Amino acid sequence: MGAVTARSGAAGAQAERPTRIRLRAWQSEALELLATHASPDFLAVATPGAGKTTFALTAAVRHLADHPGQRVVVVAPTQHLKHQWAAAAARFRLHLDADWSARDPALPGDVHGVVTTYQQVATSADQLAGLASGGFVVLDEVHHAGDDRAWGSSVLRAFGAASRRLSLSGTPFRSDTSAIPFVEYHLDEARADFEYGYGEALADGGVVRPVYFPRINGFMEWTAPDGRVVTATFDDDLARELANQRLRTALSLEGDWLPTVLRQADERLSQLRAEDPVAGGLVVATDQAHAQGIAEVLRRRGGNVVVATSDEDDASDRIRRFTESTDEWIVAVRMVSEGVDIPRLRIAVFATTTTTELFFRQAVGRVVRHTTGRRDQRAFVFLPDDPRLRRHAASVTESRRHSLRLRREAPRAEVDTAAGEEDQLSLFGVIGAVVTDSPSDQALLGVFGSQPDALEPTEPGGVELVLEPPPLPGGGVVGSWDGDDADTGATVDPRQHRIRLRERNADVVRELVRATGWSHPAVNAELNRLSGIRQISQATVDQLERRLEAGRRWLRSA
Repeated sequence: MGAVTARSGAAGAQAERPTRIRLRAWQSEALELLATHASPDFLAVATPGAGKTTFALTAAVRHLADHPGQRVVVVAPTQHLKHQWAAAAARFRLHLDADWSARDPALPGDVHGVVTTYQQVATSADQLAGLASGGFVVLDEVHHAGDDRAWGSSVLRAFGAASRRLSLSGTPFRSDTSAIPFVEYHLDEARADFEYGYGEALADGGVVRPVYFPRINGFMEWTAPDGRVVTATFDDDLARELANQRLRTALSLEGDWLPTVLRQADERLSQLRAEDPVAGGLVVATDQAHAQGIAEVLRRRGGNVVVATSDEDDASDRIRRFTESTDEWIVAVRMVSEGVDIPRLRIAVFATTTTTELFFRQAVGRVVRHTTGRRDQRAFVFLPDDPRLRRHAASVTESRRHSLRLRREAPRAEVDTAAGEEDQLSLFGVIGAVVTDSPSDQALLGVFGSQPDALEPTEPGGVELVLEPPPLPGGGVVGSWDGDDADTGATVDPRQHRIRLRERNADVVRELVRATGWSHPAVNAELNRLSGIRQISQATVDQLERRLEAGRRWLRSA
């Protein structure tokens, strides 16, 4: 796989440094398959932590090199992942606008494309169709296009005219309601053009961690919606409705089961932090009130706890701060189930009533990402010994066993679509829940009959690739900002650089209004004229810098 050659740079722009990356073997293989794939649609299924983002961004840069003038559109499941994609793209000198809005759909000339969400596609399909026509589209965790029928139809309308659509997923998925756009199916299961499983990744070494599942039994007592008092352990065979009530009872903070499990998980995290001081833990909670209650239990144990729920406007900032900190725990609701990259997570507690295999594997995926420099990479997912979760854990563990035996095939598990649906809770009430076993260390780790290993992390040989900066729609490359803030020298992504330039321009405008007595519209219009800008939202970085300098010269002479 050769290097990608850049097109000529924009006038006055500094030469950009090429991006050197080392692809894992699977990424290199998938890229070669993508390059020779006849269909415009390609579905890559790769285990969480394997590097789907790097694969997709490399593919996008190669596409732009071969098709100058086209745009890139990435569709992500959440707002947080939008900015995560944009930051990752910046490391490839690929400028994707994560703040794009249909209200002002035109892009500056030094922007390669946008990152949006499936929800935003549903309201902005026509505007996105104009950007994506003939371009390169990445559909991250593409099964989300089936979350709402309107989302699927909007995805079809927005990206039907793209020249290449790369769909990504962290786990095989089914179509139990409506088919996902641009995905081929066989017997209702998505047919991947390339698949890289957890067992294969673990066998390769240096890609993912071995995961162990402490399964905790309990004795639960509750009042059913019809007023009956029911008692059961996780060993009892119950109908689905009662099984859901049993799980809800165990996970309630009104009983002792969940606080006991949280204590066990916190003790395990403390052991890991003795060797890995930045190791962190994640609790996947049911709702906001549940998350706050869990956080309070953990705080009473003396740890620093961050809560991030989808109901909070600053949830993405909280996740980012936790990622960069050494805090012990993050408690999340519908925010850290997939895609979110927090490599230091080593512990997870599955404390939600959502029991589908897809969601389970996404949650497990948060703790599997391998980090360099440590021999012991084990991760632990504490979970109720609910039969549904037991089956899901067994399928992951079977892949781990195969990898430890150096077997390359990773068995596929059917997706369990029996979610824990909401019950009519008119008379439902928790009476009590207690842990009935307090497993020893060996029992915790030997749940599925294999002792914890200390796999020597190895860096995959892979293929080194040199990517020149991708050409812009106008034929240049992202120019003089070069990834560093001019004032502080700190590395920033293009989005941050553009925001700071706009803020500085706004500061100069305010000072000019005071110094000249002109109105804000008059000052803005004059600065736009001086720098050749029609409207500031469409200004390139170079234009924003010229506008700022013009304002500063004017201010000095005022």
